[in-house]
Amino acid sequence: MTLKDLARELGVSTATVSNAFNRPDQLSPKLRERILAEAKRLGYRGPDAKARSLRTGRSRIIAVILAESLTYSLNDAVSSEFLSGVAEVLDTQGHTLLLLSARQAKCQIVDSASMADGFIVYGLMPSDELFDSLPLNASLVAVDFNVSGHPSVHVNNEPACFEIADRALTISPRQRPAIINLRLTREPCNGRIDPDYALLPPERTITRSRLSGYHRALAKHGFAAERVPMWNVEENTFEVCAPVIEEILDQPDGERPDLLLCMSDRTALTALTLAERRGLRIPEDISLIGFDGIAEGQFRAPRLTTVRQESGEKGRLAARMILGLEPAHSRLLDTQLIPGETCP
Repeated sequence: MTLKDLARELGVSTATVSNAFNRPDQLSPKLRERILAEAKRLGYRGPDAKARSLRTGRSRIIAVILAESLTYSLNDAVSSEFLSGVAEVLDTQGHTLLLLSARQAKCQIVDSASMADGFIVYGLMPSDELFDSLPLNASLVAVDFNVSGHPSVHVNNEPACFEIADRALTISPRQRPAIINLRLTREPCNGRIDPDYALLPPERTITRSRLSGYHRALAKHGFAAERVPMWNVEENTFEVCAPVIEEILDQPDGERPDLLLCMSDRTALTALTLAERRGLRIPEDISLIGFDGIAEGQFRAPRLTTVRQESGEKGRLAARMILGLEPAHSRLLDTQLIPGETCP
C-alpha cells in the first residue's frame, strides 16, 4: 500500500493524504480522521520520510542547540517555556524538533546536525567552535546569543534592568546594594568577583547587558560601579547558587547587602529561601529583585519583584523565522516589570 494507492482508494489527491499525516491544519478534522482510519485499515503507515527527504532535499527537522545539558534545559522554567514555544510552531507546520546540547561531544552534534534543515541556537555557548561544524550556509537563528551573519532574538535586557533597579532604589533607598550575576566571568567563578576576574565581552553574554542596566541605575542614585560588590553564579540552580548566597547572607549585619540585584528569578528565589531560614525579614532587612518572571516567584509569599520576559514568544518567533514565516532579521522583544513584595 502506497500513498497513491490510498489516495485512489479514497478518491482524494495524494496531496490531501500527505497533508493528513504532515500538515493536519490544512484539512478539516472530519476528513483527516477518515483518511487516517482508512490508512490504518489498509495497513498504510504514512509517507516514507527517507524517500521524501531524498526527493525534496528537506528533512522537516529543526534542531535546537542548547547551551546547557538536556536535563537542565528541560527542568529549567525559562528554557522549558522557550522550548514549548518552539514546539508549538513546529507542531502546526508539520516539523520535528531535534534537541542537541552544546555540552555533548562535537562528533555527536555533527552527526545529528547533518539531518536538520535549520538551527535555533539558545543561550551562552561554551565555545564558538561549534558553529564551524554546522553545514555551510545553514539556516540559523540565535536566541539570547549572537552568531555573526545570522539574525538573533533578544529581550530588552539593559533598559529592563535599569527600570527595575531604578525603581528599587527610588521607592526604598538602600545603603548597601550588591549584584548577583549569572555566568559573567571568562574563567569559572562561583563566588565573589574580585578585580582579577575578567568579564565576558558584551557580544558573548546577555548578562553584560543586564549588568549595564544595573550600573546605570546605581550611578543615577550616586553609587560608583566599582564600589558595589558583585558575586557570580555558574549555573542557575539552587544547588549552585546556594553556597554563593550563603556567603553573602552570613556577613555581619552592618556589612550584609540590604538590596540584592539578581540576574535571574532562580537566584533571587534561592536568596529569598535562605534569608527566611536565617530569620531575615523581607523586605525590611533585605530587598530582592529578579529577572524572568517565572510562575514560582509569583505564587509564593512574599511575591517576587521581577522582570517578566516572554520566553515562549521568543521560541515561537525563532521558530517562525527559521521556517520562513517571519522575516529573518534580528528582533528585540519588550519585557514587563512586575512589582512584588520582595522590593515594594
